[in-house]
Amino acid sequence: MNSEYKLTFGNIIRHFHMVNKHRYIVFKFCVRAGIPFRGIVHDLSKYSFEEFFESAKYYQGNYSPIRNARNTLGYSYAWLHHKGRNKHHYEYWYDSDTYEKTPVIPYPYVVEMICDQLAAGMIYQGKKWTKEFQLEYWLNKRETALINPKIDLVLTKVFTDVSKHGVDKVLDKENLRKIYDRYTR
Repeated sequence: MNSEYKLTFGNIIRHFHMVNKHRYIVFKFCVRAGIPFRGIVHDLSKYSFEEFFESAKYYQGNYSPIRNARNTLGYSYAWLHHKGRNKHHYEYWYDSDTYEKTPVIPYPYVVEMICDQLAAGMIYQGKKWTKEFQLEYWLNKRETALINPKIDLVLTKVFTDVSKHGVDKVLDKENLRKIYDRYTR
């Protein structure tokens, strides 16, 4: 195990602050998008023992600590726990043992996913975040994402619109519903 990663009091406090800040931004976005309850319950599992302490140990502030855990251990128990309990992650919906391996994710979870990804980009990028960031990130990630093609189109459309018009113009209940319906029906 890499000795550079240690569970320190400082990392516990910094990680706790980051989770709270992330959840607050997601909540604001979810309210704007018309799904306030999803914003309230967003990422509560990050406070669980299984997720919190691994993430605090591998915390570094500029990207998800899950990457450091994977690089060190070969996997992240925190991620396995998290994705299995949070429907706003497309990985939650993947099932290799069924005919529909990547179903169309229900609307509230897709919108929460959008809010989550935008907030994560803002938190990790800080002042370097631009409205183009999430589209670039998604275009790189989607090549290996096990996600329904219709949901891929929804995310690509929303992040493209954010890159052109900004978050405030795109994160709107009616706009998001229209995009979701256009690509999933």
